[in-house]
Amino acid sequence: MWLINSSIGRKVVMSVTGIALILFLTFHASMNVVALISAKGYNLICEFLGANWYAVAATVGLAALMGLHFVYAIWLSIQNRRARGKDRYAVTDKPERVEWASQNMLVLGFIVCLGLLLHLYNFWYNMMYAELAGVEGAIHPADGTGHIVNTFAGNWCYTILYVIWLAALWFHLNHGFWSALQSIGWNGKVWFNRWRVISCVFTSVIIGMFAVVLLAFAAGYTPADYETRPNQIHCEMTQTEQCEKACEEKPCQKACEGQEEAGCCKPQEAKAGCCAKK
Repeated sequence: MWLINSSIGRKVVMSVTGIALILFLTFHASMNVVALISAKGYNLICEFLGANWYAVAATVGLAALMGLHFVYAIWLSIQNRRARGKDRYAVTDKPERVEWASQNMLVLGFIVCLGLLLHLYNFWYNMMYAELAGVEGAIHPADGTGHIVNTFAGNWCYTILYVIWLAALWFHLNHGFWSALQSIGWNGKVWFNRWRVISCVFTSVIIGMFAVVLLAFAAGYTPADYETRPNQIHCEMTQTEQCEKACEEKPCQKACEGQEEAGCCKPQEAKAGCCAKK
C-alpha cells in the first residue's frame, strides 16, 4: 500500500493526521476561552462532553491520530537519516531558507508529547477518567473551571512548564501547518508564501488563546460567576434535576441523601427547592 511503502504516502499520512490535530486544537482553544468569560458556561461544555460515549469515542480517535502522527514522524526521521548515510556526520553549513523548526521537528515533537502527558495527567485524569472510574475527589469532574484554578492559580512551576510546552507547540504547528498543505499538493508558487503567512497567523492565534487563559488564571483571575465551593456549580446544573426525580419516588427529606458532604443539595434544600410543589 502506497501510504506505507511510499515516502510520499507516509508524508500524506503525517499531513492528514497533523491537520486533524490542528482542527482539534482550534476547538480546544476556543472552548478554553469560554472559561475567561463564564465559569458556568465552560462547565456546561465540560458537562456536555464529560464521559459520554461520543466523547470517549472522540478521545480514542484523537489518541489514534496522535499515535499515527508520532509513529510516522519517527519512521520518516529514520528514513531520512538512512538516506543521508555517512554524510550525516559531515560538518556543513545550514542550508539557506530552511527554518529552524524544520530542522528540529522531531525534538519539538518530543517536547510536545511530554507536555501532552502532563496535560493529560492534570485534566483528562481528573475529569474524564475520574468520571469513568468513579474516582472521588474534592472537585467534580465536570467542574472544568475549578480544575483550571486548582492547577494554575499561584502555581508558577506548572505555568512555566506549560509556557515551554506552548512555545514548542507554536514552532511545531507553524512549520507543520504549511508543510502539511504542501505535502497534499497545495504548493503552487503563488500560494506557497501565502500559506506560510496564514500558518504563522493562525498558529499564533491558537497558541495565544491557550496562553491568555493559562496566564490569566495563574495570575489569580476568575470569572465573575465562579464559585469557590467544590461541586457548587455542578450541583446547580445537574443535582436539581436528580432531586426532582428523587422527590417523585421518595419523601423529600431523603431526596438528596448522601450529598451532605458534597456541600450542596442538602435535604432541607431539596424540601425548599425541588419538593416545593408538594
